Amino acid sequence: MKRKSIQPFYGILTIGLEIGYEKIKMNENEIIAFIQAYQDALIKNKQIYLSASISNCTIVLSGLIEPHLKISFINYPKFELPPAVLKFEIEELSTQLLLAFKQNRVVIEYLDELIMLENSEEIDPRILQLTDV
Repeated sequence: MKRKSIQPFYGILTIGLEIGYEKIKMNENEIIAFIQAYQDALIKNKQIYLSASISNCTIVLSGLIEPHLKISFINYPKFELPPAVLKFEIEELSTQLLLAFKQNRVVIEYLDELIMLENSEEIDPRILQLTDV
């Protein structure tokens, strides 16, 4: 048996399962299929294996209760990459998901950084906005 140990790397992308603020539910299988096609292109074009773990969660903020997916990435030891390459590829995939699934924003969490990619400054009308705070 072989044992390989590398420095940990974690990236978590959170994406909503509704189109914009239209309350139109998306099928998570469409997102998974999109990710798989993206992964296939990365493997074919760059020999990069970007493994993802996908789980369901719910974002709650004021009147907003929206189903989301958490897409988690690690530096899989079998296909180890420099962290900068992983971050670049995760952000590229995140941007493509943001545009393809008409999201206003997505968030990526790293151990050392939190990134919001924003397509629109709109705020979901279900979130109470206090203007005289």
